Amino acid sequence: MEKLNVLYEDNHVIVVQKIVNVPSQGDKTGDVDMLSIIKDYLKEKYNKPGNVYLGLVHRLDRPVGGVMVFAKTSKAAARLSEQVRVKEFEKKYLVVVNGKIEPKKGQFEDYLLKNEKKNMSRVVPEGTKNSKYANLEYEVLKYNEEINLSVVKVHLHTGRHHQIRVQFSSRDHSIYGDQKYGGRGHGKQIALWAYSLSFVHPVTKERREFKALPEMVGSWKILEDVEI
Repeated sequence: MEKLNVLYEDNHVIVVQKIVNVPSQGDKTGDVDMLSIIKDYLKEKYNKPGNVYLGLVHRLDRPVGGVMVFAKTSKAAARLSEQVRVKEFEKKYLVVVNGKIEPKKGQFEDYLLKNEKKNMSRVVPEGTKNSKYANLEYEVLKYNEEINLSVVKVHLHTGRHHQIRVQFSSRDHSIYGDQKYGGRGHGKQIALWAYSLSFVHPVTKERREFKALPEMVGSWKILEDVEI
């Protein structure tokens, strides 16, 4: 297991870089999860006996790495959760997708329906029962013609199940390494990364932004000369 990378910590919140292929919280696999890793870190750092409080405010899909914030008090958890609800959280991602996207900047608006059994979502017509509105903004940072891959910056306006993965794959721009949604690079790590998170601090009320970039290895080598 990689060492926990703490980007920021105070008495109210802890911001970390989520480790790829580690679930945000415990699931049926029983594998080690971020919530447990951070609780152990806090227990050890502050020599705390018994249970350590840690609030899960938002999630990242298991294969995805990047910036996450956790609450260290129930008050902070409630205030951050409210920000998620009213869309004051700003989440930006980097993604490597198949093909050339035109236009280079734009928005994707769709209605998504989740299939619980398959743990997948798909684009459906507006008005479909149980479907949810999904909206993201994108900007192409680079297109590599040789390998037919694009690096795209994504600003997520709604946080739907597998939203980025579904919206890009439905337009024939599936994410490199995404096995679920038909991405190239079978067996490779999915090239989806949460690189920026901005929120209002639950106590100081100051807006803070935290960033972390993926290591320039594998499909992320395409980022080497890109200004983000």
